[in-house]
Amino acid sequence: MMEDYQIINLPTPSSAIRLAGSKEENLKLIASLTDTKLVLRGQELLISGTEAAVKLCQDLVYGLKPLWSQDRAIASVDIVAAKQAIDQNLRDEWSDRPTMMRNRRGDMIQPRTFKQKQYVQFMETYDLTFGIGPAGTGKTYLAAVTAVKALQSNQFERLILTRPAVEAGEKLGFLPGDLQQKISPYLRPLYDALHELIDPDKIPAMMERGIIELAPLAYMRGRTLNNAFIIVDEAQNTTPAQMKMVLTRLGFNSRMVVTGDITQIDLPSHQHSGLINVKNILAGVEGVAFSYFNKSDVVRHPLVQRIVAAYESDET
Repeated sequence: MMEDYQIINLPTPSSAIRLAGSKEENLKLIASLTDTKLVLRGQELLISGTEAAVKLCQDLVYGLKPLWSQDRAIASVDIVAAKQAIDQNLRDEWSDRPTMMRNRRGDMIQPRTFKQKQYVQFMETYDLTFGIGPAGTGKTYLAAVTAVKALQSNQFERLILTRPAVEAGEKLGFLPGDLQQKISPYLRPLYDALHELIDPDKIPAMMERGIIELAPLAYMRGRTLNNAFIIVDEAQNTTPAQMKMVLTRLGFNSRMVVTGDITQIDLPSHQHSGLINVKNILAGVEGVAFSYFNKSDVVRHPLVQRIVAAYESDET
């Protein structure tokens, strides 16, 4: 089979550096995903391979143009997500991803896969959105970004983050300290997301003034949550009764995002998950949106995607 050759002229040295990545790791991944050979000489990228492979590689490089043309770092997850978008004929939709805000380091935050983009659109449109999928798909983080952005633009008066305090093999009572200290480890992922977006020195004051509230799910009973953006995390560990309870807390001018991974349920075996239950009950209800993620949406270390795939294969 005859080899084809094409050259892409990158506009600046920095765009070539961004595309190549550290030690040309990005080029190695692009070559692997497209079955091509890549050689970067200054600002010239030489692509060789079969005609179809070279065409795919060109599409992938140009699919990443919104990143390298703006002198932005390209991670392996961006390359994999761009390749998946091309495979699904969604390249234009993937390339046109909104920048949500910047984190405290100044890095731009945007959804990295098409499903993440759709999830963000749902959260900005619907009063109730469910994000369901495996670890590392950005469910909680993107919900926190959307919430902080809405809070800073005065769409809501407060941000409430809650999750069930369900033990995953260790008993809550054996942890030292008072109740707040006992539940703190369960709310840690939510703290981590906030610290990425808000100066940590400001968070205690915001919590004292009630602008930000982090609490176990049990504290939601009997309340009506008005003018609030509510995130219910780890919802796979709610019972059907708890799920109904928290969903009916939604008040006027409020929005709720419910996240969870139905493959990591820590409830006792005799209890049903409220997240599994609610999928059937609320399917098709007006004003409710469901976003389903899979292993292709994992945006952590590339090994996490392979771990999720391996567990999915073992469970089938």
